[in-house]
Amino acid sequence: MSPNHPELRQQALLILAQTDPAQKVAQTMALQQQYQVGHIGLDTAIHLSDAGQDIPGRPAKPELVPPLNVKRRTMRTLEGRAILLHALCHIEFNAINLALDAIWRFPAMPIDYYVDWLKVAAEEALHFSLLAQHLTTLGFEYGDFPGHDTLWEMVAKTQEDILARMALVPRTMEARGLDAAPSTRNKLSQIGDEAGAAIIDIILRDEIGHVAIGNRWYAHICAERGLEPVAEYAKLTVQYKAPKLRGPFNLDARRAAGFTEAELGALHAMQETN
Repeated sequence: MSPNHPELRQQALLILAQTDPAQKVAQTMALQQQYQVGHIGLDTAIHLSDAGQDIPGRPAKPELVPPLNVKRRTMRTLEGRAILLHALCHIEFNAINLALDAIWRFPAMPIDYYVDWLKVAAEEALHFSLLAQHLTTLGFEYGDFPGHDTLWEMVAKTQEDILARMALVPRTMEARGLDAAPSTRNKLSQIGDEAGAAIIDIILRDEIGHVAIGNRWYAHICAERGLEPVAEYAKLTVQYKAPKLRGPFNLDARRAAGFTEAELGALHAMQETN
């Protein structure tokens, strides 16, 4: 790495601390572009610290509330549609943060790991910008409604173990988005919001890839540690008190994201015991 070039993981930490959503989006996309053209270096060995950094950087709004306190309204009203789109915006904003965190926090991984998560971060930034822009066409903006912090709470829980992070954030929390996407798309399409439905199509396409990245690195780390993936996943869900998964499951999307038939079978078995 050239001493004159900024370093990718250090830059990811700085962007993670950025509180302004528009700046975070722009800086995340620029980070990927600059890395791709060789203007950003990568030091996989350095151990970084977030001491002195307030992460994740977030705007003053939305107010964070327990999940059950997040507003819900019928999709037949403009506000109801805006609340749904705002909830999706909030998920994507947190997804930018979780991808940036995966880059800076965990050293000593193969270069492809950091390239993968940089791709995730840039695509999540795109998703957020698409949803935020669409929200403005309804007369609302990100921050107008409360949001919950469930996704980042799992990121924080798994900060000491990359195996747990890969198992429980992309393969669990984000994979739930694969299951929810068809219903969300249908709701938007049924009320004539074809622009919103098209955004969901983009998000589902990309999220399959993001979950696949989680599967790739979960399998890689399990192999390194000599662990059986299905049994280890079941253990981690208990250890970290992961959310209970309930269907219906988008099996086609999950297969496309790299879940094995054994894993899908275990998913059904887990659901039956919940």
